[in-house]
Amino acid sequence: MTFPPIREELRGLEPYGAPQLDVPVQLNTNENPYGPSEACVADIAASVAEAARGLHRYPDREHVALRAALADYLARDTPHGIGVEQVWAANGSNEVMLQLLQAFGGPGRSALSFAPTYSMYPEYARDTSTEWVQGRREDDFSLDLDAAAALVREHRPSVVLLPSPNNPTGTALPPEAVTVLCEAAASYEPQGLVVVDEAYGEFRRAGVPSALELLPTHRNLVVTRTMSKAFAAAGLRLGYLAADPAICDAIRVVRLPYHLSAVTQAAALAALRHAPELLGKVDNLRAERDRTVTWLREQGLQVAESDANFVLFGAFADRHAVWQGLLDHGVLVREVGPPGWLRVSIGTPEEMAAFQQALADVLAHVTETEEGQP
Repeated sequence: MTFPPIREELRGLEPYGAPQLDVPVQLNTNENPYGPSEACVADIAASVAEAARGLHRYPDREHVALRAALADYLARDTPHGIGVEQVWAANGSNEVMLQLLQAFGGPGRSALSFAPTYSMYPEYARDTSTEWVQGRREDDFSLDLDAAAALVREHRPSVVLLPSPNNPTGTALPPEAVTVLCEAAASYEPQGLVVVDEAYGEFRRAGVPSALELLPTHRNLVVTRTMSKAFAAAGLRLGYLAADPAICDAIRVVRLPYHLSAVTQAAALAALRHAPELLGKVDNLRAERDRTVTWLREQGLQVAESDANFVLFGAFADRHAVWQGLLDHGVLVREVGPPGWLRVSIGTPEEMAAFQQALADVLAHVTETEEGQP
């Protein structure tokens, strides 16, 4: 007898997760290497302590104060403003995405994206019994907009997932790409949603706009964000979206009761009060990213253009050997993305120096090994 009686499509699958290894330099999960200040820590602690006094009561299930603060924060990225009724939050952008597919996906419906992209997307689809449709990106990881729009019109997906910047490539979408795909998804009934995942949006280069600017133009557009990356709050688990109020209302139908704890709401509000400070290192990380891109190219490697806090580089005949070589030097990067490529998160200058030294040593060893072969 087979036990446990798990859904057949889940049998034998491994849970998602990047390796968590105790090494000196951890550059594999795109975390912000700069933690919160003592002032921010103290504010969070005091706010959580105050929330603890009311833990015998359920939290505000509509998390109105938090949504208002998030709306104020997002408004700086669009001239049109963001209202509290347009914002929804959950336990990480992962839960936001899952709620979107619970509400708008499901049996008989499909979700579509373009590979290489975030490896959790097909898992969201699988977990909600939503058919998964996968297109392909160009060799430079951009989108052929005509082909992409044609694929959307052909498959008529309920949800189109478009990370910008894309993970793992770091590629940002131009506004015209969002417009073309929103129009394609609106060309059939029931029309599809286009979800622009801006988990790394704060790291985009100067002059690269946020998709938030297009919300008034496309009612079927959803823009998601997270506090895990630029906000240096990966441990908080707070993600959110901005969209038409009707979309937020639909999510209320599928969200679990009181899904955001009073502690989470209090900590997130405190962190938002320190937004200028927490985001203060973003410029440093952008500069370190650009220096890393330059250095990798100087080593003769291919490097994807990045608007995120990570860089995809390659291509290696045996990327696992390079990954293992870096690990042997105490540097952990991510073995993800297209075959032959590796992804490195941007850390402190000291961490990036260690990465560069380790990679130089590994590349030298690989070259010596290849030259020694008959």
